[in-house]
Amino acid sequence: MRYPASEKLEIIRTVEVSHLPVKQTLAMIGIPSSTYYDWYARWVEGGIDALADRSPRPGSVWNRIPDDVRETFVEFALDHEDLTPRELAVKYTDEKRYFISESSAYRLLKAEDLITAPAHVVICAADEFRDKTTRPNELWQTDFTYLKVNGWGWFYLSTILDDYSRYIIAWKLCTTMKAPDVTDTLDLALEASGCDSATVVQKPRLLSDNGASYVAADLADYLEDKGMDHVRGVLHHPQT
Repeated sequence: MRYPASEKLEIIRTVEVSHLPVKQTLAMIGIPSSTYYDWYARWVEGGIDALADRSPRPGSVWNRIPDDVRETFVEFALDHEDLTPRELAVKYTDEKRYFISESSAYRLLKAEDLITAPAHVVICAADEFRDKTTRPNELWQTDFTYLKVNGWGWFYLSTILDDYSRYIIAWKLCTTMKAPDVTDTLDLALEASGCDSATVVQKPRLLSDNGASYVAADLADYLEDKGMDHVRGVLHHPQT
């Protein structure tokens, strides 16, 4: 299926703002990873024009922006450095009464080396976490693992892992991924570790992703009642 340049750009922006991993977002959209990264590389190199399907082009362009308008636009962009190419195109059109498209704005700025790094960047995580845990039961990590059993359906394994020892403190096989499943697993972990009965200075912190069960108000109330802090992972974080 062929997509116009505008739709390709919208797909790139959708992936940029998605809270899901790139691979999972692309799978939901139905775009192969190789296709997406090809579009992305072309967009970074040449803006929205580079996303158009390649075809023979005439030797001259009838609607080329005049040189004096190009110079005026560049000066305008330097006076509004905080604006994106799209915002600059709209603001310039409104104030100067001369239409500049987003693609033209991007192309003019890139020619003058005025394009900043894109919001969506591919970076490598650090080799190790900077602030390491120093003892057991300082930080617990939790997540669900999907298990499909033929003839039965999906099951979800909820686990609590101690960050320092890498020991699985507790686990529970669930049929859903709801907040009560998380709190049930935490009850097992608190009992197994003795943190529910012993007097401790600080209860373990819980580290999770931003799944629905982990951002639920019921879990927040449970953790507050147990005196446990909760931290959630972020993109490109070496530990999460």
